[in-house]
Amino acid sequence: MNSILCTICMRSGSRGVKNKNIKLINGRPLMYYTIKQAIKSKIFDHIVVSTDSIKLLKCAKSYGAHGWFLRPKKLASDSSSKVAAIKHALIESEKYYDKKFKFIVDLDVTSPLRKVEDIINAYKFFIKKKGDILITGTRSKNNPYHSVVEIIKKKLKKVIYTKKKIFRRQDAPKTYDLNASIYIWNRKTLISSNSVVEILERNEKGKTVFYEMPEDRSIDIDSKLDFKLVEFLMKKSSKKLHG
Repeated sequence: MNSILCTICMRSGSRGVKNKNIKLINGRPLMYYTIKQAIKSKIFDHIVVSTDSIKLLKCAKSYGAHGWFLRPKKLASDSSSKVAAIKHALIESEKYYDKKFKFIVDLDVTSPLRKVEDIINAYKFFIKKKGDILITGTRSKNNPYHSVVEIIKKKLKKVIYTKKKIFRRQDAPKTYDLNASIYIWNRKTLISSNSVVEILERNEKGKTVFYEMPEDRSIDIDSKLDFKLVEFLMKKSSKKLHG
């Protein structure tokens, strides 16, 4: 039987939305939704929180996550790699539980609109495809082949040029935005990785698996506007369930 660790990473410092991990959204701290989704999925041996804050750690434990260590400061700065924090949580968990985990699933707190079935189905898809890592995303709102530009030497230029002339977005190749909602790794790949970008760049054998999620479950809270939008969608969904 596969041993699966779920990591939930939260830093105390957040620029876009101050104290966003414990900021109330629809009456609950933001972290509550991800922790409860992990528990309800029933696929994890352990659900472990990685944070540099005692306050966040206590709050996470009150909702059912496990935690006994604080993340080192060098892994909790604005420039720190999240992959490094996940690896640290894995190593601490293997020492604490005295066993090695075959798979590691990281759930981002800032993606509370994901559903439990997204977690379960992503994991099943990962196992079926025998991947090294699974990443999630949604269809791009702006296609770099058609409507994404950059300014080079004060001149506006398309980010991607193709020999084929593309006049309509519908004719452009399909592209996707990573939504950071769910990451799944096999242990060997996680231990040998430093970033998701690195994984994508060395993906010669096609072992990176992509799981598509709908746009309305792919909002990553990174600003006050994102927060308000997610809160609005949650309230709207709650009214449908109870109205």
